[in-house]
Amino acid sequence: MNVNVIIPALNEAGNIVQLVREASGQPVERVIVVDNGSTDETGPLAAEAGAHVVVEPRRGYGYACAAGAAASSGAILVFLDGDFSSLPAEMPRLLAPIRQGQADLVLGSRALGEILPGAMPAHQRFGNWLTSGLMRRLYGTPVTDLGPYRAIRRDLLLGLRMQEMTFGWPTEMMVKCARRGVPILEVPVSFAPRRCGQSKVSGTLRGSILAAFHILSVTLRYAFDR
Repeated sequence: MNVNVIIPALNEAGNIVQLVREASGQPVERVIVVDNGSTDETGPLAAEAGAHVVVEPRRGYGYACAAGAAASSGAILVFLDGDFSSLPAEMPRLLAPIRQGQADLVLGSRALGEILPGAMPAHQRFGNWLTSGLMRRLYGTPVTDLGPYRAIRRDLLLGLRMQEMTFGWPTEMMVKCARRGVPILEVPVSFAPRRCGQSKVSGTLRGSILAAFHILSVTLRYAFDR
């Protein structure tokens, strides 16, 4: 089962080269970096490091992930943020359950793994705790985290017909899979402070509020949308 890694990236020039190199060193066929309107050298640097670069000028995490999925060809897709907060070396943990037929969507749980000091501010921890609790209660899915590091079968993802093109994209993936009865599994992963630059979500008040709004609205809307 061939694997494609999709890395949404916005102004990650300080992180992207080493991230692409380490991701390419995993058992994957292709690393796709989606340049989501960067004003720095993220795209060219990613290409020099060996990534296939897709340009998606429409700003939005969902737009970037969708563009990467559309450009992919692997049977399994791994989504990995461009800030180097997650470790490519832990990728085999996410791939094994799909290859072994245990799950179709595997989520990297930072709650089950290790969150390094300074990696996740208190309000982000609370938001994850709250939304994970809602997911368990509303969908019966035993999740502990809504982390972005995840692996999914490509045919399943394309069949979900994703619509949330901003911060709600990862949550939409989870709730649609839960409603379909898709086998979902969590594995422990590490979470470290970004190596360079500023977070687009937790690094600003506006980003944090927007992310929380979209995540909660998606979680609730799909629970009652029959």
